[in-house]
Amino acid sequence: MTTLDLTGLTARPSQVWGAVRLVPLVRDEPVVDLRLRSQLYGGATGLVEVGPRAVYTSYIPHGFVATWTDDGTPAAAYGTQLSTDGNAAPAATMGLHIHRRMARRQARDRLRFLPMNLALEGYLALHFGGPSIAWEEWSQRAISQGLSPRVEEAFVGAEVSGLADALRIFEIHPNQCGVMLYVGDALASAFVVPHPDDYRALHPTLLQDLYGELIYTYAMLMPPVQDFRARISDSQIRSLAHLRTAVAEQEHDWTCFHDTTMAAGLLEHAYTWQSVYRMRRFTLSRFLPQFRLQQENYIGEAITDDRGRIAYLKTFRLSETQVRRGHLLSRLAANDWHLANTAHELGIECYQLGIRLSSVGFNFLLRQDVMDGYRKQGRTRTGRARHDQPARRSK
Repeated sequence: MTTLDLTGLTARPSQVWGAVRLVPLVRDEPVVDLRLRSQLYGGATGLVEVGPRAVYTSYIPHGFVATWTDDGTPAAAYGTQLSTDGNAAPAATMGLHIHRRMARRQARDRLRFLPMNLALEGYLALHFGGPSIAWEEWSQRAISQGLSPRVEEAFVGAEVSGLADALRIFEIHPNQCGVMLYVGDALASAFVVPHPDDYRALHPTLLQDLYGELIYTYAMLMPPVQDFRARISDSQIRSLAHLRTAVAEQEHDWTCFHDTTMAAGLLEHAYTWQSVYRMRRFTLSRFLPQFRLQQENYIGEAITDDRGRIAYLKTFRLSETQVRRGHLLSRLAANDWHLANTAHELGIECYQLGIRLSSVGFNFLLRQDVMDGYRKQGRTRTGRARHDQPARRSK
């Protein structure tokens, strides 16, 4: 388990539009031998064959195509391409676009992968097979089908209030290769690409990305966030050299504040990494968090170089319910899906664990008579606790 290494990327002063805060990320030296471009798929629903008799279904508006060179020489981006299909399906039907795997090699030096869906599929596949041991509490469906189907919901960026306007008026910095996107000062997503030209081409795709329920709600309900403006005292300024030094200090202070405070929930925690594809000195991977309850948790995908530095990054913030699902599945798998042992590790009773599984949508995993017994036991314990409370004295 390792943390995210953003060495070579520097946070610049943020720009604010309502509840949306955009923090530019610039590179001192762009990555020239790896380039990204967008490949549009239109509005069709995407079906991805992830294995034998296993299909991942999602709204996939676009994919990324990574191009690299073997000898480190610069690679040219192909640019975003738009194509029209004269044989479109009738309006009464829903179109489907079939993809073979999340990441597929298109040429010797070219790889097509589905941004964010690569990370989400890793989360949905978490202990997808269900109970590894057929304990008597598990249902026949859980034993035979596992967690199929797994369904998660998210909001497309175009539905996040204020995001389209913020991206439209956003000033793109020289050498900018990424952005930290905040809504209500909650980190919604981190997006990094290898080269400034890639970022200019892919900047609008943030509207096509997926965002969680928390981000969608914050965009609607949160008031405008504070704009952190630099304050330089003129009492210490005697020359242009003094002014340059003061400006550099303000930029350094902002970068430290951003990295250690605002982005701490993303950068300070370790993740479990899974390699998906190797491209010479680059590796495409996805990562999962440790599912810390009542804390920030992110899933994501990244392309790292041979020194472990980030060339490409895209993250998704999990909701609290999604974190609880991942936490419960991880604890069950760590205890060989034994309910009593898992409940003991969590410091709760078996019936409470059953209720927790039901509350996050996993009630189908347990036999119906077991669930009914847990509900009855829960009502009995609750009623007994209420009965034991002392009566209020009237004045």
